[in-house]
Amino acid sequence: MNSSKDRQPLPTVVILGRPNVGKSTLFNKLTGRRRSIVGDEPGITRDRIYGRVEWRAREFEIVDTGGIIPDDKEVIPSNILSQANAALKEASLIVLVVDARAGITPLDEELANLARTSGVPVFVAANKVDTAKLEADSLEFESWGFDSVFPISAEHGSGVAEMLDQVIEHLVAPDVLETSGQEIRLAIVGRPNVGKSSLVNRLLGEERVIVSPIPGTTRDSVDTELEYQNKRFRLIDTAGIRRKGKTELVAEKISVMMARRNLEEADVAILMIDAIEGPTANDAAIGGYAHEAGASLIIAVNKWDAVEKDTYTAQRYEERIREMMKFADYAPVIFVSAKSGLRVTKLLELAQQAHTERRRRISTSELNRFFERNLEQPRATTPSKYPLRVLYMTQAGTSPPTFVLFTSSASPRAKLHFSYERYLVNRLREEFGFFATPIRIKQRKKS
Repeated sequence: MNSSKDRQPLPTVVILGRPNVGKSTLFNKLTGRRRSIVGDEPGITRDRIYGRVEWRAREFEIVDTGGIIPDDKEVIPSNILSQANAALKEASLIVLVVDARAGITPLDEELANLARTSGVPVFVAANKVDTAKLEADSLEFESWGFDSVFPISAEHGSGVAEMLDQVIEHLVAPDVLETSGQEIRLAIVGRPNVGKSSLVNRLLGEERVIVSPIPGTTRDSVDTELEYQNKRFRLIDTAGIRRKGKTELVAEKISVMMARRNLEEADVAILMIDAIEGPTANDAAIGGYAHEAGASLIIAVNKWDAVEKDTYTAQRYEERIREMMKFADYAPVIFVSAKSGLRVTKLLELAQQAHTERRRRISTSELNRFFERNLEQPRATTPSKYPLRVLYMTQAGTSPPTFVLFTSSASPRAKLHFSYERYLVNRLREEFGFFATPIRIKQRKKS
């Protein structure tokens, strides 16, 4: 497995700075989407968050590091520092973000020294400049002697274009390539601390995402590119999803919303379940989010190496999962260990298969034959108070596969019974597969 950066290397710009100076706001402004969580709580960004920036038909990778407190020995802050140091090693250019309102602080000085040791160009982004006086005050950062100081407002965008012009001048940045539609967007979801970040790191072969025994360590969604068997994946390691009533911190509430939004954008979702704890109602709820979003679904029972097993253990686990997630009977269940690597590459193979199946389009002639065999027979009648006749069907879309049934009835209140839809979905799967993928059925009345 290789990161696709190895195939098409992009220069890397690393955003560095102490907590709460606006690094994530700048990252979101540059990438054009709300990828990093933004809030007033210091240290909200804990992992390296990767994105791509396009500017003047040129492209580079940008990394948002966690807010660094170098002398803090707590588990998470020390991991943030190690993540930032790892990012600096691959940096082509550093943007050191400071707060122009606060002026130079001792922590800014420490980070300036850290940036200086990298040996790459360093730009200072003096953020939160929204008055002429603050713009003049930002000149004090020139005393560090770095390549350039840019007074900017990451929130409003002022000064950012001028900085990007200079960034492009300093980088050997390739032209933008059209790559949309070629990658498989793979969201890794689950309750906090089931091993999502460990799975990402195992697939990548590096400590890209912070892993710790503290539940809910990942609060941002971390996108990482990966290439496996000539297929490009974008791994989205979403924050551990809790029920909203139990997410007290604002950052955790936002992370739940972002994880749900990532499912909306995903082609395939891997739902991770803790084998030691077994499937829970919360796991089923998260699987429901993926189903509603129309993502193909693979259920990965993690930490399988830590479970005492007999001949029927796997069968009993799967039966419990099926009982709790009847809506997702199409989702394969696979037993893995992110820690040991057991079957983790199988997940990518299944995701690739699901991605192919969800984009399958059935020809009109095939659908007509399917209709004659399955929908014109007496057993396919619609149990309803108001008799309903299905005239014909067509495939309206893919990703997920969506079919429209055109019906006629003497009553405007007539509607297909859910059992008829279930019958139809089962027949479609028997005939055409649609592995790991939800099928949507819509009804339209024809006069």
